[in-house]
Amino acid sequence: MMNALARTRPARSPWRAYWNEAHYEFIRLWRTPAFSLPALLFPAMFYLLFGVLMGRGNIHAATFLLANYGVFGVMGVALFGFGVVLAEDREHGLLTLKRALPMPRGAYLVAKMAMALLFAAIVSLLLMLLAAGMAGVALAPTQWLMLFVINALGVLPFAALGMWLGTHFSGSSAVGVINMVYLPMSFLSGLWMPLSMFPGVFTTLAPLWPAWHLSQIALKVIGADAGRPLVLHVAVLAAVTAAFFFLALRRLAR
Repeated sequence: MMNALARTRPARSPWRAYWNEAHYEFIRLWRTPAFSLPALLFPAMFYLLFGVLMGRGNIHAATFLLANYGVFGVMGVALFGFGVVLAEDREHGLLTLKRALPMPRGAYLVAKMAMALLFAAIVSLLLMLLAAGMAGVALAPTQWLMLFVINALGVLPFAALGMWLGTHFSGSSAVGVINMVYLPMSFLSGLWMPLSMFPGVFTTLAPLWPAWHLSQIALKVIGADAGRPLVLHVAVLAAVTAAFFFLALRRLAR
């Protein structure tokens, strides 16, 4: 009798575990305004201040900042969404609990990646609405689409970096450490203002930072990049993603 019932019971798809984990991760972050509001609104507020109000109709500056602040917003979503949240989960024992649950091993990371992509998409759309509606930025449809895709995929290297940082620090210290990575890298990569305004050493060292490579890809879309090959930027970002994911997963497996 029990065997017959087992045969008639519908099989649960393993993908349901991934979906449920991503769904609950979204609810968790959405109900954490200390993360969701700064991650979504800070890039838009900076763009509104520097690209719209202080730009005073300078379409070139507004377009330049649209590309760079998209990268700035993606970095924040990825670094804090992975780094800080993962550090807190480790500190509170949630990772240990999840390892004991009957769920796919990758569901936890896939859920975090899905949320990073979703938040990056929202940040990108907010910036584009401000750029088109208030700053007067006019781009071809393919350029808008390419910037959106670059921002979404640009989550990957910084999610890997944030994941690696989250495996090394506690939840209480991760915020400060990640800010020490996030803000200087943004400045040194020329996301806030062109590197040409600073001494030449800043331009020389810029290729060391993954944020610079992602911003160069975005700036290529609007024809304002430094002229380096696209394949170079893609290769560096792919290497950063692979290296930090490998290091983080190796540490999590201990």
